[in-house]
Amino acid sequence: MRVGLILMEALGGLRRNISMVISVVLVTFISLTFVGAAILMQGQISTMRDYWTERAQVAVYMCSSVSEAETCLDGAATEEQIAQVNDELAGPALNTLISEVRFETKEEAYANLIEQIGSEQASVLTEDQMFETFWVTLKDPTQSQVIVEAFSGVSGVEEVLDQRQYLDPLFSALTVATYIAVGIAVLMLIAAVLLIATTIRLSAYARRKEIGIMRLVGASNRFIQTPFVLEGVFAAFLGSALASGAVIAGMHFGVEGYLKGRVPFITTWVTMQDAFLVVPVLIAIGVILAALSAGFAIRRWLRT
Repeated sequence: MRVGLILMEALGGLRRNISMVISVVLVTFISLTFVGAAILMQGQISTMRDYWTERAQVAVYMCSSVSEAETCLDGAATEEQIAQVNDELAGPALNTLISEVRFETKEEAYANLIEQIGSEQASVLTEDQMFETFWVTLKDPTQSQVIVEAFSGVSGVEEVLDQRQYLDPLFSALTVATYIAVGIAVLMLIAAVLLIATTIRLSAYARRKEIGIMRLVGASNRFIQTPFVLEGVFAAFLGSALASGAVIAGMHFGVEGYLKGRVPFITTWVTMQDAFLVVPVLIAIGVILAALSAGFAIRRWLRT
């Protein structure tokens, strides 16, 4: 009977403050949608970083006929210089770090260039001007600096490049975007908390006579506070549910239905399973914040 009475009081409070409740629902919905998007975005960044880091290679470019580096003053790399680099890569000092080594000839490099940019654009270069390159895949990509230091400044080697240096700016930009989404989400959550607290205080003020009567008949503070807390939790739960639906819809229609088919260079994506795992997190955040803010607001009001 007490449970039924508490629920009736909570529903009555929701009806009296319907406009404020709608405001709480909308603010919670927007803020938690940003939270869900930020979580999935960070998951996407982690997935991409792991995928590309494992496949990032170190390129050892041998001197070509057009090289101008100090190590290439004698012109294109000789067979002896190429063999020396190959032997060092296969030697005991570096071999334990290396998973695979692929040597790309000038002919292969020119064919790849034609495939990438077309024969018309590639015609400004000749095969003789292309680099012979050792593509080194490491067991641990974080050890790439060892390869860079081993061949930097070696005669016949024009340049040693770690492909990860091209990925870091992309991941940094995506991380900044994630931080911006988190910042907006935090601001909106603060607004939601303040709205919930304001809604609860207004609801308590509107029912001040009823609360006074309940105190006179000996109702406990917990019994008085519970309907108000439930009001805030219910409004926040609705906003959380809407945010969860928006995140799942965004994954289904935005990522799987649109981006996957139009961004071919990204081969690994977050999945619907990841989106469903975010749902309980969003609901928990909304409900807990609502319960805390509503409980604090009504306790403070009752003390006045």
